[in-house]
Parts: sequence; structure tokens; C-alpha cells
Amino acid sequence: MISFAHLMVPFVSFILFVIFLFKWYFNSASTPRKRLPPSPPKLPVIGNLHQLGLYPHRSLQELSKCYGPLMMLHLGRVPAVIVSSADAACEIMKNQDLIFSNRPKISIFDKIIYGSKDIALAPYGEHWRQVRSICVLQLLSNKRVQSFRFIREEEISLSFPFKNDE
Repeated sequence: MISFAHLMVPFVSFILFVIFLFKWYFNSASTPRKRLPPSPPKLPVIGNLHQLGLYPHRSLQELSKCYGPLMMLHLGRVPAVIVSSADAACEIMKNQDLIFSNRPKISIFDKIIYGSKDIALAPYGEHWRQVRSICVLQLLSNKRVQSFRFIREEEISLSFPFKNDE
């Protein structure tokens, strides 16, 4: 026989869920709006991740047909601006590059990776430009890349042991 307490647990859970949704909806509606790109509706925790599907590039193409070449998606809690036209990308990369060039500051990287001083995480500035020029001149020069050709070929032959002699 089912007791009264067993029936109350799902009911109370449902009521708390409804209260949470109302609170979330009214808090998001009462906050002042910034001028943001258009965005598809998002879910509270996962944002727009459910709309990406099996082939994200195709899903983004479909979303750009509805919301335009510049749209905002929430990947979990992280907002991301998606650019899907060459003209908008050119504008961002040439004229607005200083605004979009910095990476988010994440405190764990300061502790693990030398205060975010590597090329992937360093903030845009003089240090980043110096590290990038060292990388391009020393690591990615044509002479250096060619010097490791035999290692790349050896690794490929280890990965694909069967040679197709057709």
C-alpha cells in the first residue's frame, strides 16, 4: 500500500521545479537587455548545446539561416558569438580585432600553466606577439619543419602498417 509520504515526494519535487522555472523566467525578463546578436531560445543549464546535433557545422548553418550571419549561442554557461559570413568575419578580424582578440581569464590556468604565459592562453599584448614570433621563426620555419619529415613519415608508417601497392 502506498503511503501519503510516498505521494508527496513527486508532488513537492514538481512544485519546486515549477517555482524554479518561474523564478528563472521572471529574473531573466526583468534584467536590462544589452545589444546582443540574435539568439535561439536556450535551456537553463545546457544553453543551446541541444541544438547542435550530430553534425554541428550543419546545425550552425541551419541556425544562421534563421538568425542571420551573426548570432549568439550559449554553450553551457559560456556565451559564444557565431560568425557565418565572410564579410562579417573580415570585419571582425580586420577592424574589430582588438576587441575580439583576448581570451577569457581562467584562474586555474594561472596556477597550472605559468600564469597563462604560453602562446595559447596569453592575453593579447607585447608578450603574446614576442612568443608568437619566436614560435613562427624557430619552430615553424620551413627548414625546421623539413628536418622532422622522416619522423612524421615513420609515425605514419607505424599508424598504417599495411601499404597499398596499387
